[in-house]
Formats: sequence, C-alpha cells, structure tokens
Amino acid sequence: MSSSVVTAAFAAALLLSLVVKLWLATRQMRHVALHRDAVPAAFAETVTLDAHRRAADYTLAKGRLGLVSTAFGSAVLLAWTLLGGLDLLNETLREAVLPRYGAMAYQLALLAAFTLIGSLVELPLEWYATFRVEQRFGFNRMSLGLWLADLVKGAAVGAVIGLPLAALVLWIMGASGGLWWLWAWGAWVAFNLVLLVVYPTLIAPIFNKFEPLSDDSLKARVQALMQRCGFAAQGLFVMDGSRRSAHANAYFTGLGAAKRVVFFDTLLARLTPGEVEAVLAHELGHFKHRHVLKRIVGIFAFSLAGLALLGWLAKNPAFYAGLGVAPNLDAPNDALALLLFMLALPPFTFFVSPLMAHFSRRHEFEADAYACAQANGRDLASALLKLQEDNAATLTPDPLYVRFYYSHPPASERLAALPLAATA
Repeated sequence: MSSSVVTAAFAAALLLSLVVKLWLATRQMRHVALHRDAVPAAFAETVTLDAHRRAADYTLAKGRLGLVSTAFGSAVLLAWTLLGGLDLLNETLREAVLPRYGAMAYQLALLAAFTLIGSLVELPLEWYATFRVEQRFGFNRMSLGLWLADLVKGAAVGAVIGLPLAALVLWIMGASGGLWWLWAWGAWVAFNLVLLVVYPTLIAPIFNKFEPLSDDSLKARVQALMQRCGFAAQGLFVMDGSRRSAHANAYFTGLGAAKRVVFFDTLLARLTPGEVEAVLAHELGHFKHRHVLKRIVGIFAFSLAGLALLGWLAKNPAFYAGLGVAPNLDAPNDALALLLFMLALPPFTFFVSPLMAHFSRRHEFEADAYACAQANGRDLASALLKLQEDNAATLTPDPLYVRFYYSHPPASERLAALPLAATA
C-alpha cells in the first residue's frame, strides 16, 4: 500500500460521500416543498394544513442548515487531513510537550487539543441550530446561559471520563504488542458496560432533574404493563425536558438492575394515560425483541473490526503520509493513528448507513406490533400523530432520503402497518 493510494481512496470517498449527501438533501427539500400545500389524504382528517405547512417549513429550515453543515464538515475534514491541520497540531504539541512531560502527556495533549479545537469549530453551527432554527419554530427553551453551562458541564464530564480511558487505551497500544487492538477492544467494551450502569444515576443528573413519577394512576397503569411484559425497572422518573426543548420523548436507560424508565415532562403534558401506556409498550417492544442488545452487540462487533483494521494500518507509514501527516520518528504514533482513523473512517462508513437505517426501521415496526398486542393500538396511533405534529416532522419525506437516513419509518408507513384490528 502506497501513500498515493491512501490519498486517492480517501479523497474519492470524501468527494463521493459529499456529493451523495448534498444530492439526497436537495431531493428531500424539493420533495417536501412540492407537497407543502396539501395534507396527504391519509391525514386529511387528523392534521391541519397549518400544522402540515409548519412541519414542511421546519424540515426545509433544517435542510438548509444541513447543507451548510455538510459542506463545512467536509471542508474541516479536508483541512485536518490532506491540507495538514493535524500534522501542524501534532508537530506543535510534540515539540512543546514531549521534551518536558513525556510521551503519555504529549499524546493526551494531542487528543485533548484536537477535541477542543473541533468542538470550537462546530460551535457556531450548533448555536445557530438552537437559537435560530429551533427558536424560530418554538422548540428551543434554553437560555444562552444554560446552553453555555451545558457546554462547560459536557466538557468537564468528557475530560473526567475520556482522559483516563484514553490513557488506558494508549498504554495498551504501547505495551501489548501486535495484538494491542484486541486488548484495547476489551477495555472499551468494559468501559461502555460500566457506563451503561452508572450513567442514569451519576451522569444524567448533572444535566437534568429526575423526579419519581407522582401520578399514582399512571404509575399503576405503567407498572401493570411492565409486569405483563416481564420487564423490571429500578424506577419510573420524569425528566425536565421542557427546560431545554418542547420536543417530547420517553426512553429506557441503564443496564441490568440499574434500568430506569424516563418520561419527558413534555410527553406527559401532551398525551393521555392510554397514549403514554402505548408509547411505553412500544419501548418495551424493543426490550422484548432484544433490539437494544442486538444493537450493542453490533456496535461491539463493528468496533472490534475497526480496531483490528487500525492495528494493521497503524504499522504502515503510508497510512499517515497518505492522510497528510508525517509519522513521528522520536515519539509514539498511537494517538496520531487513533485520530487519523477517526477522521478517515466516516466517508467510507457513510455508505453503510442505509443498511443500518433499514434494520432500525424494521425494529420500529416490530416494536409497534408488540405495543398493539400489549396496549391499545388506537392509542398508539393517536400518540404517534400528536408527537408527529408536536415535533413538526414532515408527513411527505422523499422516499429515497427515507431509505438512506430514517431510523424510524415515516408516519404514513408506520400508521398503515399498525394491526389496529387486533387491539383492545
């Protein structure tokens, strides 16, 4: 493998993925705009024209921002790699940190500096998405102070958790020989499993307040549903999602005995008890069909394959030179290899996303069918329509865009597939 082959392959993948992303985005926007002024016949009695137009306008606003974000992201990626950004950062930190503080400090400084710079570069687009797009359509409820506080908290949590993990992985890479990637994968898997256990009680409360569900009638209904489904949870909690956004949701979090059921307060304010039960039954359908477990296993398998590939690439000087970086001669290249691999991989894995989206949509259909068997399907249909309207999700997405990106089926497909005749 030569550096020119690496350069050509990366440049081709980056250009092709950018062209496909822009093409799909413009297809979606044209399709939504074309159908903006007519509610689909299946929703004519349940969705107003004003609500339909609002959803179309929200989709178009996000689409325009997405075009800018996609082009900007590709330019930043090119700047980090072939235009020499990462090489300059590496050279600067190697000369400043390595002689005084040693190899580990230099490598951690490289990872931290890259993360910090990348976050700062993306900040303007994140601000615009929150305080312009989301604000315009009435979804944002965050003040600038809360937004900044979240950024600081996120950076602090990332440093406390990420730096020790990075140090461990870097130590493994330097001390475990040719099979370092297998040991590093084991450490990464263990870390993620521990994180699943501690996240609900130690990390999530840093950002949101969680109160026990106080509605006794709803609590009894939810507990009866969970008992029917054979699901045990540590507790039922309400999260102050309205503090940041008007979007509504419910989810499970945790692992094993640490599992929790969490409702956004916006969800409870909008749905009836029967609809809440149906939405939760859908989430329990994911549990019953082992979708979450399958997803975790899939992620772990993909990460193992990725680390094995990195184990091979990291030994080849062409991998570094082909991506615009001169490998270190007097310092470890482990952090450099990790960053380069993280940068180079997305343009290639982008083309696998339709397959992942397909399996995710199939899981949603299975969870819907389970919900209709355990709760009232008409309540689920009603809840889906309310959430569709409240989240301003378009009813007329481009079919190809759906197949490529949507992790959930469009409302029309989802409602048509509900086995309502079999429900109570």
